[in-house]
Amino acid sequence: MKACRRCRTINHDKNNPRCERCNSTDLTVDFSGVVYIIDPETSEIAKKLQIEEPGEYALKIR
Repeated sequence: MKACRRCRTINHDKNNPRCERCNSTDLTVDFSGVVYIIDPETSEIAKKLQIEEPGEYALKIR
């Protein structure tokens, strides 16, 4: 698993060097915590992390 430094999305495809959501190549394995956002409009965590789409995201990226 790798996290995108740009949009925090967790990417599971090891063979793909790009983020599945934003197409960035800035991916890292150095992250901690994972959050699943189901309804970003009502989620306080999604608002705090500025997430607008449902998905799997890293909480902290180093």
